[in-house]
Amino acid sequence: MQIVLVLHNLLRWGVLLFGLLTLVNAMTGVFGKRKYSAGDNRSNLLFMIFCDIQLLLGLILYFSNAWFDRLKDLGNNMKDPYNRFFTMEHMSLMILAWILVHVGRASVKRAGTDAAKHKRMLIFFGIAIILILVSIPWPFREAITKPYFRWFN
Repeated sequence: MQIVLVLHNLLRWGVLLFGLLTLVNAMTGVFGKRKYSAGDNRSNLLFMIFCDIQLLLGLILYFSNAWFDRLKDLGNNMKDPYNRFFTMEHMSLMILAWILVHVGRASVKRAGTDAAKHKRMLIFFGIAIILILVSIPWPFREAITKPYFRWFN
């Protein structure tokens, strides 16, 4: 499981990189009124792929590291910020972000005009990035702190 945990930690940087790249592409498309390009399509495709892999790794960790079992004692786990975060908040918000990425990608593909594609990118992927940033256990978040880079012990 240590390998999966390290991969999950490292892959978040790919999710953030392609998510922010997609967001920048969306903003420059909306405010610069430029055409929807192959680069725009590629960035949001890679964002979606990295989110898919990250979700798979996260689910493996969730169901194999007893986080799921902690739902049996939900009352006590909700009182502890660390357990609450990893039992409910992290998983729920990340799955919601994953759904937004997939719905956003489908919505962008169906949009008729370049302006509509960029606007949908900005809305769906922007909300997804916000949820992802809020759901990461950053080192500066005292109760749930995790290192920027987790290596093998």
